[in-house]
Amino acid sequence: MLLLAADTSSRHGSIALAHCGPEAACAVIEVVPLDGGTFSARLVPQVAALLAKHGLNKRDIDGFAVVAGPGSFTGLRIGLAAIKALAEVLAKPISAVSLLEAIAVAGHSQGKVIAVLDAGRGHVYAGEYEVKGGGAHLVGERLLTRSELTQSALGSIIVTPDHSLADAVRNATLQVQVEEIELPRSDAIAHLGWQKILAGETVSPAGLEGNYIRRSSEIFAKGCS
Repeated sequence: MLLLAADTSSRHGSIALAHCGPEAACAVIEVVPLDGGTFSARLVPQVAALLAKHGLNKRDIDGFAVVAGPGSFTGLRIGLAAIKALAEVLAKPISAVSLLEAIAVAGHSQGKVIAVLDAGRGHVYAGEYEVKGGGAHLVGERLLTRSELTQSALGSIIVTPDHSLADAVRNATLQVQVEEIELPRSDAIAHLGWQKILAGETVSPAGLEGNYIRRSSEIFAKGCS
């Protein structure tokens, strides 16, 4: 099965092609970086160029994996719209992947993990997951202030690709373990997306929506206890 994965959630997006078999693993063919600010003009041409480079065309695509959020509103909208259009024309399945899930899995930590991204204006996107092996079970995702994050993460492990955010948490408390990672690329999204397709966790083009994570009065149970 040929899977096309896309991530336009941040300034540094990417697309990837991967051959995926009946098992959970995928063999990545190539990852192509995308520069933020050019998604609307370059995403579809880059997909076409990547396929052509490997002697393929859009009819060879068997499924899609896409980052649904959180991240840049404009970037996500462009990426989701492109995947929606391709999947609808080709009548192929879509798996929507949270970037926070990809971050949680990319770390080396197991058990209760809180994946974190900077959301600006003193807030963070925080996703709590139970990580086991190469998979993650979602507990909840929230938009938190940095102080709420510190309180909520006591006794947990924070995984983040943001160095300044990692330092801020370390300086705020010694009771939270912090693991810094590289920001996952679309090849990681392909692996997670394929697992979701195998599990039947797919969405239709009409049902594909952005995961923007709005502000909530709720925070993780540990922070409320």
